[in-house]
Amino acid sequence: MIPIRPRGGTPPRRDRQAIREVPADRVVPKPVPEQQVRDARTYQIEQLRRRFSPKESTLQSGESSFLFSLAPSDPDFPYDLAHLECDLRVPAAYPRRPPRLIVKNSDIPKGFAINIEKGWDKLVEDRPGATLLSLTNALDKALESFLSEKKTETVKLMTFKDTRHLEQEEQQQRSPVEPSKAAVQPQKRYIPEESFSREQIAEAKARRAQEVRQLEARMSRLPSYSKSSDGVVYTLPLEPRRKALLPPGLRPVQSAQLIIPLLYPLQRLRVLLNDVESKDAEGVEELFSQKASEQKQMTLTSHLNYLASNIHLLAKQAAAAAQVSLSPQETPDEVANAAKEAENSSTLDGGVGKSHIHVIPRPAEWAQAHDGSETSDSEDYSEDDDDEYSAEEDGGAAIDAGEPSTAATSQNPERGTAISFPSVELYNVELLEVSSLSLTVKCERCKTLNEITGLRDKAEKASSCKKCATALTVKFRAELVHVYSIRAGFIDVNGCTVADMLPSIFVPTCGKCSTPFPSSPGLSSVRGETTTNVCRECHSRFTFAIPEVKFLAYSHASALPPTSGPRRRQEKLGLHAGDPLPDKGACAHYKRSFRWFRFSCCGKVFPCDRCHDEGEPHVNEWANRMICGWCSREQRYSPEMCGFCGRSVIGKGGKGYWEGGKGTRNKVLMRRGDKRKYRRVGGGEQAAQKRKDE
Repeated sequence: MIPIRPRGGTPPRRDRQAIREVPADRVVPKPVPEQQVRDARTYQIEQLRRRFSPKESTLQSGESSFLFSLAPSDPDFPYDLAHLECDLRVPAAYPRRPPRLIVKNSDIPKGFAINIEKGWDKLVEDRPGATLLSLTNALDKALESFLSEKKTETVKLMTFKDTRHLEQEEQQQRSPVEPSKAAVQPQKRYIPEESFSREQIAEAKARRAQEVRQLEARMSRLPSYSKSSDGVVYTLPLEPRRKALLPPGLRPVQSAQLIIPLLYPLQRLRVLLNDVESKDAEGVEELFSQKASEQKQMTLTSHLNYLASNIHLLAKQAAAAAQVSLSPQETPDEVANAAKEAENSSTLDGGVGKSHIHVIPRPAEWAQAHDGSETSDSEDYSEDDDDEYSAEEDGGAAIDAGEPSTAATSQNPERGTAISFPSVELYNVELLEVSSLSLTVKCERCKTLNEITGLRDKAEKASSCKKCATALTVKFRAELVHVYSIRAGFIDVNGCTVADMLPSIFVPTCGKCSTPFPSSPGLSSVRGETTTNVCRECHSRFTFAIPEVKFLAYSHASALPPTSGPRRRQEKLGLHAGDPLPDKGACAHYKRSFRWFRFSCCGKVFPCDRCHDEGEPHVNEWANRMICGWCSREQRYSPEMCGFCGRSVIGKGGKGYWEGGKGTRNKVLMRRGDKRKYRRVGGGEQAAQKRKDE
């Protein structure tokens, strides 16, 4: 081999040119188009038009403005910038006067935009004869270096309008007209902003993060849930417990915006009611904020439950405070006392409020067993009652001990599996009933999904699993769905569990005329579908939607019935994982089959189908499991290799063609591509006889 390096050890230098300086007579100038020589400005602008298709405009100063987007061509561009919005200003005296560049991106800070504009001016200064297109390409290449420079310091100027002389003139005009009122009204005191220590701020942030996580874990799956980008405003669903007691202006409320400040609970928690007028909601929102600031030990979820349970009381207190007008003799202290008296008058016993409010959610069906005097008890319901009851007993809520009315509906016993429709949407629908339920149930024995259709109220339906023939029984006990109850009924199952709801038949009741839809056709609907129709009586349109279906198991189904017939005895083969089978699983019928088969007809193990037929009186069925002859591990049937050790179970040379009885040695029946078809017959015998004769 010829060595690359010379004997001295230093590599030869290859950066030298053969000719150090090119002769002047061989230098050829770059050709310049004739149109650019005649009118360079028009030619270069035409290049920009063909390249970027910009939006053109002419300014009052005579400059031409070209707006276009420049995408970075570097595939490894490190900044999150899809396009650079450029405004190229070309003066009328170009190229004698240089062009200017203005960056229009709103997402780029002003300091970095100034760096790009200064970089453009530097490119124009360093390349005096360059065209506009070449300068734009140079800007594309140097864009990363411009953005990596230190941000230019900028100053934001703000103007303030002095209106103190206008306020003095207004006071002078009012002073002769109302001298007595001006003297009575107290002067507004300056209230400095409250400051907090570092420990208080750290503790507040930790508590806010914990309560926000609890709120998100509970509400994030609901369809009406949303969260602002800064994590301060949360839009949450709001379902008032006693919507009938609300003023007409607050009844359409379905959601609320919970404003959680960054220093909660040091700063006040606020709420904004959606879907209602601001004049109807302002009083309730202010009262809620005041009560939330008084009860700082409550969590965000407790505040939201309190609002849903007592919004009708807050509305009553806001209306009572609005009726009190400020007379000249009244002072703000008297007005506050009157509002406090109105609040105390709405309580049941007029007791003194406690330091902690414990809200216990009450199921809607419990309130249906009360007597007809619901107006007195429901209107006077307050958080004080909940406190008294929670102090006596753990859990639950106080229920009136009066006798139930005859008009109360009989409730189904709470057993089996409850089916409910969370976030159900009912528009102009008073009641919704499932007249025919279709389900998908899972067998307890083999976990196979089976379909049960046409379940009527209190009618038990029997079926069997399509795989293991286990007896399945399903019974549906229907309930009415309305704005105060989302439970559609209970499902009693035996031998299976409820998996999902299939398209079922629903019977809605019109919210205007209270006429039920005919149950014979009904309306078919399923989860995620919105159904709209017209009442057959008053012809008003109604709509219901089921965004989600949930199943809650109150009690487990009964145990599976015992299997009929004697149990099969487990076959003991005495095998050890990792050790090979006797003769590696081969038998007299198949010498290259290194495995045993477990036949599904009897569950026994045999080397092949012929061995099975010889040892058993019945006809063999398909074997779906096998035992490897190399490692003795039982597994699913595999045509060629073991799934554990990876060795071939059909021999070295064979590919399974002769295994199974599909091959043939008849040369007449052999295919033309088989090399055995044209081999000489008896060649070995003739050669042996010839050697004997010799």
